[in-house]
Amino acid sequence: MNGNLGTPRSVIVVGAGPTGLLLAGDLAAAGVPVTLLEKRPRKISNLSRAFGVHARTLEQLDARGLADPLIATGDTITGLRLFRRLTLDLGTLPSRFPFLLITPQYEVERLLERRARELGVDFAHESEVVGLRQDDTGVDLAVRGSDGTVVTHRAAYVVGTDGHRSAVREAIGLPFPGVSVIRSLILADVRLAQQPEGVLTVNGAGDAFAMIASFGDGWYRVMGWNRRHEVSDDAPLDLDEVKEITRRALGTDYGMHDARWLSRFHSDERQAPKYRVGRVFLAGDAAHIHSPAGGQGMNTGLQDAANLGWKLAAAVQGWAPEGLLDTYEAERHPVGKAVLRSSGGLVRLARAHSPVLRAVRALVSAFVNMAEPAQRKALAQISGLGYKYAAPRGSHGLTGTRIPDVALKSGRLHEALRGGRFVLIAPAGSYEESGDRTNRLTVERWAGDRRTTVLVRPDGYVAWAAENADATAVETALTAALGH
Repeated sequence: MNGNLGTPRSVIVVGAGPTGLLLAGDLAAAGVPVTLLEKRPRKISNLSRAFGVHARTLEQLDARGLADPLIATGDTITGLRLFRRLTLDLGTLPSRFPFLLITPQYEVERLLERRARELGVDFAHESEVVGLRQDDTGVDLAVRGSDGTVVTHRAAYVVGTDGHRSAVREAIGLPFPGVSVIRSLILADVRLAQQPEGVLTVNGAGDAFAMIASFGDGWYRVMGWNRRHEVSDDAPLDLDEVKEITRRALGTDYGMHDARWLSRFHSDERQAPKYRVGRVFLAGDAAHIHSPAGGQGMNTGLQDAANLGWKLAAAVQGWAPEGLLDTYEAERHPVGKAVLRSSGGLVRLARAHSPVLRAVRALVSAFVNMAEPAQRKALAQISGLGYKYAAPRGSHGLTGTRIPDVALKSGRLHEALRGGRFVLIAPAGSYEESGDRTNRLTVERWAGDRRTTVLVRPDGYVAWAAENADATAVETALTAALGH
């Protein structure tokens, strides 16, 4: 470990999964000294559970120049079929990415780790957090290395992105209330004699559910459950059981053979009551875990990181407006709760076994299929495009919303956001930045003749907007968001 851990104006991120990697990279890109601690040895595992990257996450990755390389690692699907009756048309999403990208989590991690290393993140593997103390000026973190030696390091802030068994969450005394939604899930990596029709195959029938996703290299990930055989995570699992569940749910096992990995796990719904305690924050699975329905877990964690990174950088660098760090929990906790509710609802409908619940599922499916507003709402929630953050009373309607990848005179908005700065989109000739905020602000012009002035946060959400704003109004908004 280098001196970053000993500096009072640095950040320590604990946990090198997708959330921690994105966050650490964003901090480093902003010039903040950051160290990423990971309990495991350096290795990107192919045993990850996440397989779907949604549109909003791809937009965030595009704002970091990573979306196109990631898309090249997988396949895209434009339709999701649930419960045999419910079909969601992702091709209608108002995004540059109107699809679901099917690619394993380790591909996401590879890209994010490469970016973090290139930006100068200090990685410390085989480093386990064993204690934490904080005061008004910083956090002392006790870390046990691979040789068993415990060393205490100090930083301005610490973020726990260390999963559902988070040592950071435990150290700050936060509970993790919730329930087990599915008591027994099976996972397997297999080869198939017959290729499924699509990149993602999923269905439930009777007491069984199964999903098959392609790695793209001849291997397939199988996930499933059997309501009539719910056992502990450490119970033996063999390929015959995986085949049986798959046949019951999908009608065939596609000639499954040569399993290279078999595992059981259970799926919980849990959320920490707070995402911040003093100078310590939680993000990703350390803050919330969801059922696998809808594939929103990893995506929600990456959105947490995108929200928190620029705010922490502003605080470390001394220009954060009063209360900025509090907005992380205020904005992201409700999103985590909404994902918990929606993914839990999907899995409960998928597991419906009583005639009444199955009738409800049929009605829900028919309604969403036929009602365009219901379809749009479902798509907005699953894709992550529809979440809006609270805005002050009387604000412009755009305030707090995610802004699409709009056309600018210089190119696209996502390209302008790659500097990690706020972007002010102004009508031609209406405002010229002449202050000392150039390291925090980029001024752009609309490609067309639109008269709305929009201040876009580094995470792609609107901080402020106005119609026909004069220079005084713009300067007031910039001062409120970026300081002097």
